[in-house]
Amino acid sequence: MKIERLRAYMTRDKDRPRVLLAMDTDAGITGWGECYNHGPDRALLPLLNYLSTFLAGRDPRRIEFLIQYLMQQTRFPPGALGLAAISAIDHCLWDISAKALGVPVYMLLGGHARDRVRVYAGVYTAPDPERARDEMDALHEGWGFTAFKLSPYRIDMHAHRWGEVVRTSAEYFRQLRETVDSRYEIAFDAHAKIFEPRQAAQLGNALAPYDPLFFEEPLRPENFEAWGELHRDLTCTLATGESLYSRFEFLRLLQVRGCDIIQPDICVVGGLLEMRKIAALAEAHFVTVAPHNPMGPLATAVNVHFSAAQPNFRILEYRLPNGANYAFQAGGEKGTPAPQQGEARYVLDPYLPRDGYLELRPDRPGWGVEIDEEYLKTDRYIHWERKVPLRPDGSTAFA
Repeated sequence: MKIERLRAYMTRDKDRPRVLLAMDTDAGITGWGECYNHGPDRALLPLLNYLSTFLAGRDPRRIEFLIQYLMQQTRFPPGALGLAAISAIDHCLWDISAKALGVPVYMLLGGHARDRVRVYAGVYTAPDPERARDEMDALHEGWGFTAFKLSPYRIDMHAHRWGEVVRTSAEYFRQLRETVDSRYEIAFDAHAKIFEPRQAAQLGNALAPYDPLFFEEPLRPENFEAWGELHRDLTCTLATGESLYSRFEFLRLLQVRGCDIIQPDICVVGGLLEMRKIAALAEAHFVTVAPHNPMGPLATAVNVHFSAAQPNFRILEYRLPNGANYAFQAGGEKGTPAPQQGEARYVLDPYLPRDGYLELRPDRPGWGVEIDEEYLKTDRYIHWERKVPLRPDGSTAFA
């Protein structure tokens, strides 16, 4: 079996652009993958076209060889865009290899270590505990979610005294615990907005008495020693890693004991092959994996197979494919998404939660989903950019 060509598509998932990749073979098998949308997203298409020149005529089942070959095409390690492109290629290779054998991808990884994959949902629009409770209850009723992630900030962290930021955040979490169902687990994502490790520790320890599922990425990722310092000062579970790119960076984070949970992204680290190597390093350090997954339904499918086979998997970030956190059809079957403009319709049969888990599909080869190629023929690019905050003195702050 030989690779014939790559086809890249620009589409959208509600307010986010998505870059999908198809890899065709002379055996009539097509594999699918998804890039991380870093921006500039349009730059990924010519990059994928360039990388295709190294793949034509090669056997797609030689995954280790082909990924290493692509990695060696640059004199130095590829950056975010290069790894996002290679990630999508990696996804395609695994999809083709599994389809050729008629098995799910997880069967190529040693089989499934679990029967289903637990997921959590983001709840970022709730301004008060009562509204947060209503959104969580709706997600629980519609899809069975019992784990959620919120932002800890209640006031502008740049316009107020830091102690007041910490106090209001802790008070909010206390009120949440008194308001929502006691079975719910709640994580807090600090979005790498804090510059000083001491301040990050103050916020995390203020949240700790109310039992966060984890405290996510309060600091920027570049200084690994700072993460080790922060972890030693915290009394709650610390998670990070969505902005790291390779097993070498994760090894450094693990060597300084910089977290309890790592959050690599399978659409940016180089794909499933690299993700497995990263997870193995974490397992040797008694650290669990909660993959970063704010992506579309194809990326979720890829993550399902990784999570199913990985023994130290913890929980998967999940975004409903129609972009609505808790919409489901009135009077319809439980767990049926309501139609919404801009939904990610390129996956015809996305993985949807049942009782807060994604069920495996043992009778479906490859990733276990069907792609609507006709839908992808229309370019649905939508511009997206980060909202970079400004401090009172006019300087930029971390987004």
